Amino acid sequence: MTVNEIARGSTLNIVLISLLLVVLMFAWPRYRIWQKGLAGEANLMQAVQERQILVEQARAERDAAKLRAEAIQIVGQAAKDFPEYRYQEFLGAFGEAFQNDSISKVVFIPTEANVPITQTGRTSK
Repeated sequence: MTVNEIARGSTLNIVLISLLLVVLMFAWPRYRIWQKGLAGEANLMQAVQERQILVEQARAERDAAKLRAEAIQIVGQAAKDFPEYRYQEFLGAFGEAFQNDSISKVVFIPTEANVPITQTGRTSK
């Protein structure tokens, strides 16, 4: 290799590096704008998706509230139409509490016409 060829090769390298720097000077700002645009679109898509999730949760809560209201109405109507319904509910809850050992003592109070009998051992003379 001659000195002339080495000079020509280094000149070519300097020209290529300079050309690369010029291209980067113009391309880099455009790339950053494009990259920020993509990041903005991704943030927008995420916000839209989060909003849709919140809307669906609100709809589910509204539907659940409607169903609870209907159930309460049905139970209330059943209690009105069938007075023994509340008594059956009480017995069911009492039986469940008894099975779960939530009740430690049962006290029986004798009644007559739903009035407690207070003097059970006495007889009239």
